[in-house]
Amino acid sequence: MAPKVLLFLPNIVGYVRICLLFSAWTVRHAPAAFLPVYLLSIILDAVDGWLARRLGQTSGFGAWLDVVVDNLGRSMLWSLVSEWGWLLSSLEWCVFVCNHSEGGERWKSSFSSSPRVIQAVMADGFRTPLGVWVVSGLHGLPVWLYLCGGGGDGGVLEVSWWLQAAGMLLLAAGRLLALTAELWCLWTHIKHLTRDQPEDKRS
Repeated sequence: MAPKVLLFLPNIVGYVRICLLFSAWTVRHAPAAFLPVYLLSIILDAVDGWLARRLGQTSGFGAWLDVVVDNLGRSMLWSLVSEWGWLLSSLEWCVFVCNHSEGGERWKSSFSSSPRVIQAVMADGFRTPLGVWVVSGLHGLPVWLYLCGGGGDGGVLEVSWWLQAAGMLLLAAGRLLALTAELWCLWTHIKHLTRDQPEDKRS
């Protein structure tokens, strides 16, 4: 890898996002301080991809860094909102390893032979209504749980319980769809690792 890749502007945005996540962690029990910092990191997630395409600074490292930062942020949130958060975080990291060990930066386009529902979820890099729903569940559910009181001393949302529940159900359904894609990725990788290997030729 050329050292200059590390200094591509989209990758610098990724480093800024990591700093924002660590800053958010220091104020994790104060939602009024935590949320703006965390949400800025999410907004920058859209900016780095746009910059990479606009400046012609796409790279395998950048694609890897983007997912690493996303996973760091969600791992932090899941650890705040649920004692079982580590389980979802572990699953997301496992899927990350499976996808990037085989597909690298083009992992999103490696689902042509997957079941129809997985293809629908992954279509056009999540840029479909179904894909948006899945990504909203993936990123939005832990944020919603935090807003409902999972990470601070009390809920931040001053809305009725039924509206909180409706939002949770909508995002949880998107997260479950994401889970189907994640489990497919794991299963596909396990099949790859356990397929018959040709025997070594012996003289």
